[in-house]
Amino acid sequence: MCRGASESPAMPLELPVADSPRERFRAALLADPHATRDLFALREPEEFAAAASSWAVSRGIAIDAAELADLPAPALAGHPLGEVPLQPGWPPAGWLPVHFAIEAMAVDWAYFGEDLLRRPFYADAIIKVRGHQLNRLFPYRTALDVFLAGAPADPPAPDGLIFHMSRCGSTLTAQMLAACPENRVLSEPAPLDTIVQLPLLIGWPDGATQVRLVQAMVAALAQGRDPAGRLFLKLDSWHTLALPLFRAAFPETPWIYLYREPVEVLVSQMRMRGAQTAPGVLPPQLFGIGPEGETLPDADYIARVLARTSEAVLQGWGLGGGMLVAYPELPDAMATRILPHFGVTPDGGMIARMRTAASRDAKAPNATFQADAEAKRREAGEAVLAAATWLDPVHARLEAMRAG
Repeated sequence: MCRGASESPAMPLELPVADSPRERFRAALLADPHATRDLFALREPEEFAAAASSWAVSRGIAIDAAELADLPAPALAGHPLGEVPLQPGWPPAGWLPVHFAIEAMAVDWAYFGEDLLRRPFYADAIIKVRGHQLNRLFPYRTALDVFLAGAPADPPAPDGLIFHMSRCGSTLTAQMLAACPENRVLSEPAPLDTIVQLPLLIGWPDGATQVRLVQAMVAALAQGRDPAGRLFLKLDSWHTLALPLFRAAFPETPWIYLYREPVEVLVSQMRMRGAQTAPGVLPPQLFGIGPEGETLPDADYIARVLARTSEAVLQGWGLGGGMLVAYPELPDAMATRILPHFGVTPDGGMIARMRTAASRDAKAPNATFQADAEAKRREAGEAVLAAATWLDPVHARLEAMRAG
C-alpha cells in the first residue's frame, strides 16, 4: 500500500490515564532520574517490588508490592499488562528505543540506565534490559508524530558509519571501538533497520521523511551519551543498498566498508546463515534475484546476495566519505586507518584497550580469538567454490580500488 509524500499512516490516539496509580507512579519516576537509576539497579524482583512500592507510597501513590513482584515478561508487539499507553513526548535520558512497532506506527522504548552498550550487538543489550521489572512495569511508547516532533532540530551525526560484507570483522571493529569508554557503539539496532525497511514493508514514507526518521532514530539511540564522547554506528550488511539514504541523513559522516575473501565469507554463512541471506526474510528482487531464487542452491543464493550488497558500495562510491578495509588489515587498521578516517587520533590508552578487545572472540568476548581463515578455505567444498564466482569480480574491483 502506497501513500502520498506527506501522508503518514493512521496512528493510535490513546493517551495514558493520568490519574491511575500506575501512571502517577510513572510520572513521578520519570521526573526523578536518580530514583529510576536506583530502582533499575535492583535485579531481584522481590527486592525491586519492595523498594518501588515503598518509594511510591512515600509520595502518596498506593502501589502494593505484591502487584510488582511477579510481572509477566514483555512482548515486542504489545505488553502483557494490557495495551501500551502512548506517552506525550520522549522519555528522559537513560531510555532508548527498542522496537519500531509498524502495526501501531509507534516507537517502543526501554530503560537502559547507565548500560554502556558493550555487548556485541544492540539486540543483546535489549534482551538484558527488557526483562527488568522496571521495563515490565512501565512500557513506554510514543506515536510516530510525537517521536518525530521530539527529535532535536539539529540531530547529532555519528562520528563514523560501519558498512560491511558480513562475517568480515565488523563485530570485531565495533567491539574495539566499544572498548573505549568515551565511545558509544550502536551495533545493528533493530529499530533503525525497520526504518530502512519501511518502503519495502508498507510503501511509505517518501525519501525526505525517511531521512528525518533515520536522523530522529539515531538521535534517540544517542540519548544520554557524553556530549564530549563519540558515536559510531555499525549497520546491517544489507544496508549498503541504503547508502544514499545514510549519506543524505549524515552527509559529513565518514564511513567504511569492510570485506573479506569470498570463500571465507561463504563458508561462515553456510555454517550459520545470516538473516539477510535467507530467502523470504528480505525480497529477493532487492538483490537482483528473480523467480529462479526458489531453486538456487544455498551457496549460490548467499553469494548473489553478498555480490549485490558489495556492488552497491561501488555504485555509491561517488557519494563520498568512504574507505575500504579488507579483513586481513584488522586489527592493526583500527589505529592506522579506520580511526584517522573517522577523525580520531588514538592515544596509547585507547590503543591498549582496543588491542585487549581484539584478543577476544568478537561474538563471544569471554573466549580468546582464534584465526580461522585457513580452516575456512580448507572447509570449502565444490558448491562454495563454484558459488564464489558470483563474488570474485566484485571482490577484485574492491581490492583494486583499495590498492589504488
